[in-house]
Amino acid sequence: MKQLDTTLYFITDSTGLNDDELFRITEQALAGGATIMQLREKNRSTREYIRLAKHVHEISLRYKVPLIIDDRLDVAMAVNAEGVHLGQSDMPVKTARKIVSDKMIIGATTKTVEQALEAEESGADYLGVGAIYPTTTKVKTVLTSVDTLKDICKAVNIPVNAIGGLNKTNCGILEGTGISGICVVSAIMKSDDPKKAASELQAFCRELIHSVKSKGVCK
Repeated sequence: MKQLDTTLYFITDSTGLNDDELFRITEQALAGGATIMQLREKNRSTREYIRLAKHVHEISLRYKVPLIIDDRLDVAMAVNAEGVHLGQSDMPVKTARKIVSDKMIIGATTKTVEQALEAEESGADYLGVGAIYPTTTKVKTVLTSVDTLKDICKAVNIPVNAIGGLNKTNCGILEGTGISGICVVSAIMKSDDPKKAASELQAFCRELIHSVKSKGVCK
C-alpha cells in the first residue's frame, strides 16, 4: 500500500525533558538519518499531546520523515500526521482503517504470529515486535523471543520492526530474522550526540538488513 522505509524507527521519550530539549533531540535524530519517527506521550492530556505533536510535525516535515502518533488516532488526525501506531489495548486496527481509509499509515504492536496475522489482515502497514530486551522507558514491556520475531517475519508480508532495548552493540542478535528495521528510544534520546547516534544506527541497520536480504531471508 504505502512504501515505507522503517530502517531506523525513532521513538521519542520526553521524560525529564522540557519542550526545547525534546525538539532539539528530535531534530538531531532526523538530521542523523532516522527514516520514520513516533511521538509517544503516555501521560499528556489531549490538548498537550496535540500541542507537542504540532511542533514535532513541523520538524519532521522539514526532513520529509513520516510522523507516527502513538496510541491516539484523534491526535494524529488533528495534526495531519502521516500515521498512528496502535497497541493491543488501543483502538483495533480494523476500526482505525475504516475511519482513515488509505489516507494514513497504521502500525501495530504484536507479540505473537496470531496477532501479527490479524493486524495485517485488518489493514496494518507495518508491525512493531518486542520487547527483544528489557527497556529503560516507563512503558510496560513483555519480552518477545527472537524465534517468535523470526516466525512473525515469515508469516506476514508487511514490514516488521524489532523493538525493545536495542542499540548498536546488541542488534547482532537480529541477523537472519527478516526484519525491515529496528525501533529505538534510549539509544538516541539518551545519547550525548543524538545526531551521531542516529547516523551510526542507520548505517548499522542498513548493513544488517542488507546481509539478511543477501541470504534470502527477507520476503
